[in-house]
Amino acid sequence: MMALVSNHNFQADSRRRIVFGAACTLSHMGAVLRKAVQSLPPHQTEVFQAVLEQLQWFAGQQIRNVAVNASSVSFHPPTTFCVSSPQSQFISAFKQSPRREDDISIVTAAMSVTFSPGTDVVKDLRLSFGGMAPVTVLARRTADRLLGRQWGEELLQEACSLLAEEMSLDPSAPGGMVSYRRTLTLSLFYKFYLRVLQKLRLQVSSRSTRYSKHTSTRETDTLDVQERNSLLRLQAVPEGQSLGDVVGRPIMHLSALKQATGEAMYCDDVPLYENELYLALITSTLQTHLSSITHLSSITHLDSLTHLDSIPHLSSITHLYSLTHLDNETVFADGQVSFCWVTCVGHIVGAVVADTQLHAQRAAKAVKIQYEELEPVVTIQVRPETPEQLRRDLAEDVKSNLHYLEAGFKQADHILDGEIHIGGQEHFYLETNVTLAVPREDGEMELFISSQSPSDSQAFVAKALGVPANRVLVRVKRMGGGFGGKESRTSVLSTVVAVAADKLKRPVRCMLDRDEDMLITGGRHPFYGKYKVGFLQTGKVVALDVTFYSNAGNSMDLSQIMERALFHMENSYSIPNVHGQGFICRTNLPSNTAFRGFGGPQGLMVAEAWITDVAHCLGRSAEEVRRLNLYLEGESTPYNQILHGVTLDRCWDECLSRSEYERRRAAADLFNRQNRWTKRGLAVVPTKFGLSRCVLGLQAGALVHIYRDGSVLLTHGGTEMGQGLHTKMVQVASRVLGIPCARIYVSETSTNTVANTSPTAASASSDLNGAAVLNACQTLLKRLEPYRTQNPKGSWEDWVSRTKDSSCGHSAWVYYLGYDFDTNSGRVFNYYSYGVACSEVEIDCLTGTHKNLSTTIVMDVGHSLNPAIDVGQVEGGFMQGLGLFTLEELHYSPRGVLLTRGPGSYKIPAFGDIPTQLTVSLLRDAPNDKAIFASKAVGEPPLFLASSVFYAIKDAVRAARAESGMTGPFRLDSPASAERIRTACCDRFTKLCPPAQPGTFSPWSVRV
Repeated sequence: MMALVSNHNFQADSRRRIVFGAACTLSHMGAVLRKAVQSLPPHQTEVFQAVLEQLQWFAGQQIRNVAVNASSVSFHPPTTFCVSSPQSQFISAFKQSPRREDDISIVTAAMSVTFSPGTDVVKDLRLSFGGMAPVTVLARRTADRLLGRQWGEELLQEACSLLAEEMSLDPSAPGGMVSYRRTLTLSLFYKFYLRVLQKLRLQVSSRSTRYSKHTSTRETDTLDVQERNSLLRLQAVPEGQSLGDVVGRPIMHLSALKQATGEAMYCDDVPLYENELYLALITSTLQTHLSSITHLSSITHLDSLTHLDSIPHLSSITHLYSLTHLDNETVFADGQVSFCWVTCVGHIVGAVVADTQLHAQRAAKAVKIQYEELEPVVTIQVRPETPEQLRRDLAEDVKSNLHYLEAGFKQADHILDGEIHIGGQEHFYLETNVTLAVPREDGEMELFISSQSPSDSQAFVAKALGVPANRVLVRVKRMGGGFGGKESRTSVLSTVVAVAADKLKRPVRCMLDRDEDMLITGGRHPFYGKYKVGFLQTGKVVALDVTFYSNAGNSMDLSQIMERALFHMENSYSIPNVHGQGFICRTNLPSNTAFRGFGGPQGLMVAEAWITDVAHCLGRSAEEVRRLNLYLEGESTPYNQILHGVTLDRCWDECLSRSEYERRRAAADLFNRQNRWTKRGLAVVPTKFGLSRCVLGLQAGALVHIYRDGSVLLTHGGTEMGQGLHTKMVQVASRVLGIPCARIYVSETSTNTVANTSPTAASASSDLNGAAVLNACQTLLKRLEPYRTQNPKGSWEDWVSRTKDSSCGHSAWVYYLGYDFDTNSGRVFNYYSYGVACSEVEIDCLTGTHKNLSTTIVMDVGHSLNPAIDVGQVEGGFMQGLGLFTLEELHYSPRGVLLTRGPGSYKIPAFGDIPTQLTVSLLRDAPNDKAIFASKAVGEPPLFLASSVFYAIKDAVRAARAESGMTGPFRLDSPASAERIRTACCDRFTKLCPPAQPGTFSPWSVRV
């Protein structure tokens, strides 16, 4: 009879059990089990240790402190854990998930084996697996066949063959990763096999020699949570700089405390207006012709709605234009109501407005749409011999000595071809897209939005409403992240909301839910790169031919990121003969858009793929080949721009020194020789990132008011999204005006104070707006000069109180220098940022899991305006790149439906993904005469340095493949997920679970 236990308590009863009540928290459960493990003999706590091993990966400590043992306390019985008494029983549990921490599992397993006393003969065997069927399944046939067998190599081989046959999955199974999941059942059993061998060796010492060749403590241990540490090396403040001059000093982000305490105001924190309404979008669920829509007036059961109206299809407002003025995007599905063309799942068909968010969303879901299905085009992964399947909207070419390219390949000792696919990425800003539109008198419209581009939103809304731009006021206080995702895509939502507010003459608000935002707004462009590279026996690359394909989605938007990809196709390597071309492919997916790096990371990633292949082909160290090919001062790029102020060699040498690369490499090589199923890898990766792209239209501005009390109100054209732009602009104004930062305040960014500004993007905002702030403050100082001359001993307040001209606005432009693709001439970038990262990882060859052991970054940011903020940008960019290259993966169905909509299925890096040791150094004594106060932009360049983790993983996989006799170049696509790592390791287990032949089944998801 079970002991009666209070829901909130636990009890150890006389039958050697611990019983937990349904409301017992998980953290309390863990504490009780840990105490039992410490007090009882090891063989009696096998179950407890298995539970504790899994519990540490379940959510975070805060969640475990409140999460209870059962979801329904009232009716859930207590949970009972039994003390396993026989010394011959061994129990283990395993979980494999895309992300180690706080993630839903791909495959789980619980295994128990009991031996006949004093022997290694299997008496009882239980093997259970989750993730291999809709419910947990037991491998009964396998277990039955192994009874009475000795626990050795013959049992292992037969068990793997039996499991591969019994744990089968339909190739179209939900969740995909079929081959990987089947392989995991074998790999996890092998882990269990090794753990049991270790324990048997301790119990049966006479057989230890037979067991020792199979086991390694490293390869049976779990990946434990380790304490992390971070080392920073900031730049030194120049000798003689006054204490009052804050430029170059690590000033804290001006909003840091408000953000940490929750006091910072965001768009949706604006209090509700009287009579405010809420808008919900109606989106397409198919890519096809839309034949009919249920008229909203027929929805009668939603009688609680104050107002319900569809936004009409107004042909005059449907089309938007981007910076390239390509008029090929619509706010709503294009066409008449009776027959519309929707070009992707998530295409906005219309909207409904109601008194509350809940009512509006219920109404939107109640709208019935009928479709005439058509076959969508969702992927750029087509066979090279059928390129006509691609819809090529635009092609760009970069040619460098093209007529010498063939001669360059003839000069080469070796030529190799390769390819790599780089997946897309969701922006996953904390604050989703949001707009609040408030109609005013005389056709005015005031908008509170979360946008990187207030001026563009102003122009689109004005066009939609049919009013001059001076009637539309756009205000941006701050954003909860942007990363490029709020550069152009916010204009779609703000236009819809503004039209609704204008039509109804009432304030209208809309904030997208996470799944809506992910579905509608697009993300980073997936890329497919093909390359042909010629090189000498020494490792010197002499010829390169590269072709890029990008998945643009259903509109052009900002898909000219292809240009930047081509301008970074050689990364940091000097190559005499280069040809690159790019194809922007239209597909039936939501339009992809700008993302931190703007095509640069994709182009750079392909470059590192071929430089790594060159090293593998020659059997040389990848770092040796990279160093050999680095740019030197005065060399020319493929687009004929001479490089000045190159600091690659300094960054490289300092990075290797600070990371202790030689020592780490020797230790990793020794580790790999001693361990079969756990491998370590290292990679050193440089970056050369072009900044201040010289194109028409980059404009910023600043408006500075000095009030009679001496306080200063600063407004500029940039928007604050957490990157610290306002803080840096205050530092610039403080230096020029010679007053403390505390006297300067930035309220918001608005179109009625600084007009016609460029988006806050491309890492150019500090350069552009800083120059505008500098000019405005210098003008004000000139106006104050007579009063300072008359009263040289006076205070700042004395001077400003006497002037009547204490406001000044200034604009700054980047003049169009131009580049011509046809002649391969002109100036592309104003300057470059350089950096180098060295990373070390450890992979579990049996599951594909990896640990980021260490990363050392040396970044050239010129003379930093604020080292603390710049280091934060380096760290943040690196972690976002870590997600791009090793973790984050968007899954689309063959019909173009986004399957990963939210944190439950789409995983960004967690705390455990931060390298155990992370060191960031800002290169000293590297001034930049092309930007404000000799600084350099820092937002985008560090992101690509996270590829050092990807190539460290590839280095570890190479060591694993060598164990199976495989050498030479091999393909590893990005992101390097656990599935791809495991598959690339190629061993006897993967060979037992080959993938189904393409074309013989309909996959759950497709690579786009």
